[in-house]
Amino acid sequence: MVDIRFDTLPPRNRLGWWIFVVLLALVAGFVAYSFVGMVVLGVFGYYATRPIYRRVSIMADSDGVIAGLTLLVVFLPIFLLTLYAGFHLFQQAQQAFGGTANSALVRNYLGALPKAQQERVLAAMQQPQQFVSNPQKTVQTVLHSGLRVTSAVIGGIMLIALSVTLAYFFLKNDDQLSAGLIRLFGGKDTTAYAYAVAVDEDLESVFFGNLLFIVVMSLIAAAAYWGTNVVAPGDLHVPMVFVLAFLTGVASLIPIVVGKLVYLPVVGYLGIQAVNAGGDYLVFVGGVLVIYFLLLDTLPQTFLQPYITGRQLDMVMMMFAYLLGPILFGWYGFFLLPILFILMLEAVRIVLPELLHGDPLTPTVSMGESVGTNPSSVRDVPQEERADESGGNAEGDAE
Repeated sequence: MVDIRFDTLPPRNRLGWWIFVVLLALVAGFVAYSFVGMVVLGVFGYYATRPIYRRVSIMADSDGVIAGLTLLVVFLPIFLLTLYAGFHLFQQAQQAFGGTANSALVRNYLGALPKAQQERVLAAMQQPQQFVSNPQKTVQTVLHSGLRVTSAVIGGIMLIALSVTLAYFFLKNDDQLSAGLIRLFGGKDTTAYAYAVAVDEDLESVFFGNLLFIVVMSLIAAAAYWGTNVVAPGDLHVPMVFVLAFLTGVASLIPIVVGKLVYLPVVGYLGIQAVNAGGDYLVFVGGVLVIYFLLLDTLPQTFLQPYITGRQLDMVMMMFAYLLGPILFGWYGFFLLPILFILMLEAVRIVLPELLHGDPLTPTVSMGESVGTNPSSVRDVPQEERADESGGNAEGDAE
């Protein structure tokens, strides 16, 4: 018979508080799970902009103003670029629908609608007299389709706005959150704090490196596409240069894949234009493909990606996180799986060996010292010094 010592059990009031805290943690987990896309996007925004915020915060005292200015500088160009892309897509849609109703083009522009509604819109464009006799049905179809599109647009805007607000909250209260976690973990010499520091630095390294890499590759792609339009013979041209350049920068985050997702369709589009012009410009298109391969494929994989984003973590392992994340979780998996990967990696490096061998937990790295962050080298460094060093970390580690 098991001998239960009631004197070792926690007091009733502490037990009640533990139950209450666990219930609150479950509720918080459910809320985070329900809005996981917003949360991971906000976390990405925080870590991607934190080095910029820390550099700028040295020049001013208002955390709120500096946080808002940092996010505005980073996300305003993306917002303007989205408006620019939407405006051009709207113009192209007007041109496509100005003449006869081409089913293939219409389906491309109405791809977000269910197939049944696509067929109704196509039928209305091809045989409008059938819908004139039943205007009520036509109005209902148009209103229903419009509401679906409007709801999707509003939902996307709300998601981005809330994610930016969450990133703003993290930036503005960075010092208070850090101090609270130190107290919660029991000081800077604990294993929990060392694990948190390692995860924190790895996330900043990955996400800020991602943002910086997107900016650099977008500028290179914009120069390549713009230069193509300058020297292109005949009517050959690359449409929406800045939009395609930004998409090339985003696609370049995925190792091995890099800009192929964008520049190969661009080359194909130029090839179609060359064929329609009689095939005289196919040699030019072949030269463009070689240049794009060197600038948008070889350059990022060989030099830029290891230099900018490969500061601490192996990029082959991160490749699986980027590729499998959207497949496993959806669009937000592109941010969520790298976060989970880093959480698992640091647990293996700092905690798992001691747990397996029954040794006391220590705030030091037990294995894989060269893979991620060494918490002992950063946990005692003030944030001001980290901000000064953030610009040189990539160079120093690359060497």
